Order: sequence, then structure tokens, then C-alpha cells
Amino acid sequence: MNPTVAFGTRLDASVARVWRLITDTHTWPLWGPSVRAVDSPERFIRAGLKGRIRTPLGNWLPFSIAAFEPEHYWDWRVCGMAATGHRVIPRGHDQCTLAFTVPVWAILYGPVCRMALVRIRRLLALSLQEDKP
Repeated sequence: MNPTVAFGTRLDASVARVWRLITDTHTWPLWGPSVRAVDSPERFIRAGLKGRIRTPLGNWLPFSIAAFEPEHYWDWRVCGMAATGHRVIPRGHDQCTLAFTVPVWAILYGPVCRMALVRIRRLLALSLQEDKP
């Protein structure tokens, strides 16, 4: 097992809601600062899924989902290299912690992870407002 560094935040949203957001390839460009577009044969990820992402520089990079534990954890490989892990930890009714893990060698990716967490918090707040009558 390779050592990782985690960046996380507590969210006022259910595990199911957060999980749906982070596993929906259609939403990745909304919250992922390093993802501008996704080309995937399936909208929601699963173990072994392969596709590609377009980066802010405009280049397309292949990805594959390396680990997948429903409503708990997934990670992926980009260009064949270990990339971000995504962990959702229940914290009570409609609360959870979302943590991104990166290999220690990629610690400088931390600000990107923190920006993604801020964007996810914002997207969840907007979706909760839309759900209210």
C-alpha cells in the first residue's frame, strides 16, 4: 500500500447524495478543477470503468476506476498512474465527511483537492435549495 495524504471536509448532506455527486461523470467538470470534460461509456462509475478526461490544457487523458466500494470509496488511475481517492464517511443523519486522498508524491495537488471540496459544498447547497418547496 502506498502512503497517501488526505484532504477532507464535513458536509451537511447524506452519504447517498455526496456519493451520487462524486460518481456521476456528468458532474465531474462542475467540481473537479482538473477536469473540463469526460468521455465515458457510462454516466456513473463502477469498478473497471475506462474513459478519458479533458484537462484545463485541452489534452485528453485516459482513466480507469481502480477501486470501487459503493457509497464508501473509489479511486482511479489517470494515464496509468495512481490518482485521487474519494472516501465518504457517515457522520450521522444527513452528515458525512468527504476526503480526497493523493499519493504522498502528489501532495502539491492538495490545493486542487481543497478547491474541489469547496465546489462540492456549493453544489450540494444549491441542490438542497432546489429540493425545498
